[in-house]
Amino acid sequence: MAFDGITVAAVVKELKDTLAGGRIYKIAQPENDELLLTIKTAGGGQRRLLISAGASLPLIYLTESNKSREDAPGAWMIIDSIKHISGMVSSLREVLPGRSYFIPVALEKKDPLTTDFSSFCRAVTEKSIPVYKALYTLYTGLSPLIAQEICFRSKVDGDVSTAFFKETSEGEVLLKGLYDTFSLVMAQVKKGDFTPSIVYAKGGPAEYAALPLTMYGESRSVAFESVSRLLEQYYAEKSTVTRIRQKSADLRKIVQTALERNIKKYDLQVRQMQDTEKKDKYRIYGELLNTYGYEASTGDKSLKALNYYTNEMITIPLDPLLSPSENAKKYFDKYGKLKRTFEALTTLTAQVKEEIDHLESIQAALDIALREEDLVQIKEELIESGYIRRKGPAKKARFTSKPFHYLNSDGFHIYVGKNNYQNDELTFKLATGGDWWFHTKGIPGSHVVVKSEGASLPDSVFEDAARLAAYYSKARGQDKVEIDYTQKKNVKKPNAGKPGFVVYYTNYSMMIDSDISGLKLLED
Repeated sequence: MAFDGITVAAVVKELKDTLAGGRIYKIAQPENDELLLTIKTAGGGQRRLLISAGASLPLIYLTESNKSREDAPGAWMIIDSIKHISGMVSSLREVLPGRSYFIPVALEKKDPLTTDFSSFCRAVTEKSIPVYKALYTLYTGLSPLIAQEICFRSKVDGDVSTAFFKETSEGEVLLKGLYDTFSLVMAQVKKGDFTPSIVYAKGGPAEYAALPLTMYGESRSVAFESVSRLLEQYYAEKSTVTRIRQKSADLRKIVQTALERNIKKYDLQVRQMQDTEKKDKYRIYGELLNTYGYEASTGDKSLKALNYYTNEMITIPLDPLLSPSENAKKYFDKYGKLKRTFEALTTLTAQVKEEIDHLESIQAALDIALREEDLVQIKEELIESGYIRRKGPAKKARFTSKPFHYLNSDGFHIYVGKNNYQNDELTFKLATGGDWWFHTKGIPGSHVVVKSEGASLPDSVFEDAARLAAYYSKARGQDKVEIDYTQKKNVKKPNAGKPGFVVYYTNYSMMIDSDISGLKLLED
């Protein structure tokens, strides 16, 4: 992501088209480093312009929200900069009352709007660096993201060295294609032909640009008519995701620590289980010694005997200090010990694996949490599972978070649990026997329920519900995810089963992607 020169060009065009000829009606200061200008437009309407001088993210865009602060003045005389930059901060450019204003010194980069093929070739091939890096370091206004996009459109590997263009005839052809793509992109900028879009990945906004980002594919990209609307939504969503990540950091650490501990325990138990695989060999040795031991004498180090289970001759190691019967007893003792260990570990590994699955399901719930209220049920589950100590007297937590509620294009309502408590509620309270239930196969994720209302579901409903199950799981972002689905009547809750844990033995399966861009999320 980058508020690069192309994004600035898109904003400038939008502001000219919207605000030219208007007049400032009101100025408010929502934050210490923000101004909100209310502007009466030439057409008689009213628009708001947000200007932020935030150190990490300076922004300017049109907004519909009235983000004014109660103690902010209704109007200001503008006689000063909203942030002071002294010589202690920057020796090159002070921003203080009484200082002369001058345009900051820019890096010596070339103008991408006026370059021609020969100068482009000379510039790009001057140094041996990755192609995409050459583009954004040579030309002003280009971000690394747009540079990679230009390379992708021209079928050039952006990570390949620019030396490739000089070394082969194929390189010359690719360099011409790179220039042609570069020129087309710049022509779009000159014409003001912008298509702002956000690319989503792993449940949140990942990148944005004022031009289509084709290198990510259409399924992960959402287009906007307005660059201001894009910027407002992108940073609002990014802020939400960041805030929830910060709020859930302690919970994530608790879950991750417990998960790592249980995985180590499980791996150790599995190795111990592998050691018990020798138990049957010791049992056979003991049985064969009881059968053929008369052929051996005290002092023998081994005995060759027919294994009547496989009809093959085997050599049985012997302790020369023991008699054949004592050697047989020794092997039976080893067998008995390993058998007891195997039986104990069979139970223990199943318990630890169940705990790992439980913790991974909580991890998945943390990944899809969008609001602080979504974290309340997750924290309560960790308390009840013994991972967090409850502070103060026990009292029932107040839950306000609700499952996701989607409406399919055929009019069917689909519900998605945000955590294990909601999964149980959906499956065993909301769903009835004829409703359909979906879940990723062998992967932690949400329960998805389609309310059938006694009707037969079109294929599109099965596919939409399966996509939701894939999206709200650890498999989010994958092109092919296996989904199990069955009617709710086939889903059972085991006795003493952990929250969200169910069993089913009659089901169908399908492979599906995790793209839910065509589904409508309802605000309940």
